[in-house]
Amino acid sequence: MKILLDECVPKAIKHSLSVDGHECSTVPEAGFAGRTNGELLRLAESKFDVFVTLDKGMQFQQNLAGCKIKILLIRAKSSRVADILPLIPACLVALHSIKPAQLMQIGE
Repeated sequence: MKILLDECVPKAIKHSLSVDGHECSTVPEAGFAGRTNGELLRLAESKFDVFVTLDKGMQFQQNLAGCKIKILLIRAKSSRVADILPLIPACLVALHSIKPAQLMQIGE
């Protein structure tokens, strides 16, 4: 599964999600830095299966109808790696059940 990490997700999380055959890239590595969420999702869905973000407004800002990409929203206490890492096991489980055009929340 190809995973794209939003710019708000610490780069250190990439290694924690790059297991079980998953390929994980950051938005800058994919060449999508500085794009708005709507544009970013349209670009990402042609190359990635899942978009991982910490942006709690994503579910209210984007219309996902007809979207091919899956969105995993990590709701951690903060964007610090120490607050996100405990949620990674649940994220890895979610990757097996999330569907296209679905936004799945992990955490708080």
